Amino acid sequence: MKSPRIAFFDTKPYDRAFFDADNRKFGFFIKYFEEHLGPATAALSRGFNAVCIFVNDVVGADLIKTLYKNGVRLIALRCAGYNNVDFKSAFGKIHIVRVPAYSPHAVAEHAVALMLALNRKTHRAYHRTRDSNFSIQGLLGFDMFGKTAGVIGTGAIGRELIRILKGFGMHVLAYDVRPDEAFAGETGFSYTDLKTIYRKSDVISLHCPLTRETYRMINASSLKSMKTGVMLINTGRGKLIDTRALIEALKRRKVGFAGLDVYEEESEYFFEDFSSEVISDDVLARLLTFPNVLVTAHQGFFTREALANIARTTLQNVDDFVRGRRLVHEICYRCSQSVCTRKTKGKCF
Repeated sequence: MKSPRIAFFDTKPYDRAFFDADNRKFGFFIKYFEEHLGPATAALSRGFNAVCIFVNDVVGADLIKTLYKNGVRLIALRCAGYNNVDFKSAFGKIHIVRVPAYSPHAVAEHAVALMLALNRKTHRAYHRTRDSNFSIQGLLGFDMFGKTAGVIGTGAIGRELIRILKGFGMHVLAYDVRPDEAFAGETGFSYTDLKTIYRKSDVISLHCPLTRETYRMINASSLKSMKTGVMLINTGRGKLIDTRALIEALKRRKVGFAGLDVYEEESEYFFEDFSSEVISDDVLARLLTFPNVLVTAHQGFFTREALANIARTTLQNVDDFVRGRRLVHEICYRCSQSVCTRKTKGKCF
């Protein structure tokens, strides 16, 4: 492939600015589309060798067939998560690459921002003082120091969050299917099981991928086992939480605070302006009524450094594919369903 043509879907002005700046080095032909990639827009991929998609572009088996028929041989995710792509169907047809670590600092820091805002109610205080209301009644918080934080998932983001929380003087319990005991020893936290995290944590933060095992891991049963008044933070994937169960727990005051940068059915709303319209999603609308719930629109990644890293890594992934290099960020169903080891003479298919 001499001169790749890349179709970018679900793009915003900030995407174009960062990708255009980095593309000066590569010189790829890029066409930006505001629309999501889906069955209704798949025809737009015709004539392109590669498509670049984001978190809310869902690529199932039928769409894989259409993309392949249209000549697409590479799907470049400009994000870390990949649960929105059926890469089992893509195997043998289309290579899939991602950006595994654009800025763990960005997401970890946003998780902490949600914790602090909910605890000290700074978002509510801001609106009060704007109306010349300087009462602090109802804004009582608690010291983070000495409290127990449960961190589920200790990849790059989870590890960065643990470092920050340890800086606050918090006790940290963590869970991961692949525990990093060396890091735990260096940083001063303990790995344990999920039941212990639910039972002992004052704050629980989710940083694990969305898999069959983690789908709605926060549900009526797990919520029941948590401390009354627990703070729940999710900057991972929306479907890690059963939102209806969370709402019931909030109504019963079992959950004292919820900070959500993601939502189960976010694809219709997040990244778009609905300020002049009625939200038809009753679950989301109900969630937004709670004074102890803070929802942000999947902006945890949204820093200058992260966007620059996303553009750089994505275009490098494309360049590696074009030049026949090893795809270090490839998702491969044959190898491990998360990373391609390329043990078969440099190629899996």
